[in-house]
Formats: sequence, C-alpha cells, structure tokens
Amino acid sequence: MIEVGQVLVHEDIVNNDFVCNLQKCKGICCIEGDAGAPLNEKETEILREIYPKVKPYMTAKGIEAIEQQGTHVIDADGDLTTTCVDGNKECAYVTWENGITKCAIEKAYELGEVDWKKPISCHLYPIRTTHYPSFDVLHYDRWHICHDACTFGKELSVPVYKFLKDPLIREYGEEWYKELELAIEAL
Repeated sequence: MIEVGQVLVHEDIVNNDFVCNLQKCKGICCIEGDAGAPLNEKETEILREIYPKVKPYMTAKGIEAIEQQGTHVIDADGDLTTTCVDGNKECAYVTWENGITKCAIEKAYELGEVDWKKPISCHLYPIRTTHYPSFDVLHYDRWHICHDACTFGKELSVPVYKFLKDPLIREYGEEWYKELELAIEAL
C-alpha cells in the first residue's frame, strides 16, 4: 500500500495498466453486475435534485424504474446504489449512443444541463473505495468484462492511476494527486 495523506492506495493501481476500450466492450459495466453503482449520501441528494434535468436523456425503461423505485435504492447488502432496471442489471441512468452505453447524467453534464458529471464510483472505476472513519483505501477491482481495457492499457502503457487522473483529482484534489505521483516515483 502507498500512503498519501489519509488515503491508502493499493499497489495494483500503480502496477496494472487499464484504458477503457468502449469500441470493444460497449460499456457493458453499466448493464452488468449484481447492483447499481455505489453512492454516498451526498450523491443521493444530488440525484434527487438533478433527476428532472437528466430525465430527457434517459430511456423509457430507466425512467419507469426511477419513477417506481426512486433516484437511488438500498441494495441487498444495505448499500446506497443507483437504481437498476429489471432488478439488478442495467443502471436506470444508462442511455445508448451508436450501440455503446452512455450515462444520461454525464450526457446532461456535457450539454451543460447539470454541473455534476456522474457518481464518483462510476468515474473512478476500476478503482473501488472503502471508506473508514479516518481514512480511505483505494483498490483495483478486477472484473472479467474489462479484459479489453487491460489489454488496451498494456498496449498504451497507461497504469490505472494515470488513466483515472481526472476522477482521482475530482475526489481528492490536485495536490493529493501530485503527492501520489511523487510517492510512486520514490518506489
């Protein structure tokens, strides 16, 4: 583990390569899994607030799921997550462009409708965060559906932490990211 401020970063985030390859995977991570994307309490409030502005970019079945279940749910493990369509597969906020999944929240963000890009857990993937009262632990989530991202990352020689520079800065700040880079260089 690499300690940067109040965050422990698993070395797999440094030693493994990763670059999403949407042309190959089609964004399957947004429609597979056993629950929606993890959320924190603040994000549930944001989802409630921005839903009317995001709704025009959602699919009919995504809207139906939100109207029936709410903008977020508590999953079987008791965690806050995005609402899913048909139980626990496809995120209700998924939309499609040219056969590739896109987040309706992110689309509304890109068009200037909202000022929040998407849940941080989505933006940080394949990093998953475990929050403790006085520190966070960042670990690399290996999922077989991301094989093409691992291969593409290796071809381009882009480690996970570099691929996820923007969301890491979004979550922890630019100074923190610079400290992470210095800690990695010192290894």
